[in-house]
Amino acid sequence: MTAEVVVTARASIPMSAASVSRLITGVLRGERARVVSLSVTFVGPARIRTLNRTYLGHDRATDVIAFALTAPATLQPPVSGVIGDVYICPAVARRQASAFGTKPRDELRRLVVHGVLHVLGYDHPDGADRTDSAMWRRQERHLKALR
Repeated sequence: MTAEVVVTARASIPMSAASVSRLITGVLRGERARVVSLSVTFVGPARIRTLNRTYLGHDRATDVIAFALTAPATLQPPVSGVIGDVYICPAVARRQASAFGTKPRDELRRLVVHGVLHVLGYDHPDGADRTDSAMWRRQERHLKALR
């Protein structure tokens, strides 16, 4: 299935929108996902904090937030699949990259893949166990395959 992929940068990122789009498309292909539309928007700390507070009840900036909906049955012609929005905060990614000893671009790539996997329904436990989860392993496989 062909997906509409939209990348919007409302905050500075160290990669092109085209490279982000290729990464998203690679994950969708690798997952054989039935996605109708997916947007990834890079936002500042204030915007991600507002989204986090409003929709998840956490009053702090975070790295990535993902929302997924199934395609409405009223679409004509009828379509089955997922519609998703991913929001990523490059400022938080830069801080994390520094803490993890990696490059900001690599951390942003990780967050893009992470957000797309959340839209597709994957999840992980909170805390230190998240890096041992099946979702994390899947994420790392995609990152390695899509270099």
